[in-house]
Amino acid sequence: MYSARASYVTAAVETATPSALVTMLFDRLLLDVDRASAAFERGETLEARTLVQHAQDIVAELMASLDVAVWDGGPALMSVYAFLYSSLVDASRNSDVDMLGDCRELIASLTSTWHEAAALAAGPAVAAAPTGAGLLGIG
Repeated sequence: MYSARASYVTAAVETATPSALVTMLFDRLLLDVDRASAAFERGETLEARTLVQHAQDIVAELMASLDVAVWDGGPALMSVYAFLYSSLVDASRNSDVDMLGDCRELIASLTSTWHEAAALAAGPAVAAAPTGAGLLGIG
């Protein structure tokens, strides 16, 4: 079945820059955690765990796409991602809304940072940047 929204999302993802893709992932990560927290609070554990699993998948993708060798901060960022992944697993296993709240705070901070980095990457300085790995080892 044809879905205009699905076509739009596909086109947006296929044409996005690497930094824009990361911001999209973080925006969805926030949404998943917010929805999971609300589902846990409503007692809908299966729905909540499904949403947390999707959040874990996003963090796993972020980890897989991070090239720690091209940026000095790469290993530290990988550690943050690993901590976040582990915390999401624990929050899901324990149906812990407070832990999800802690994850959300970390994700919100990272989301803000990635949005700022994407805005910088879209600026005129990027045109002069060398080819190869992009901003913060993404690309």
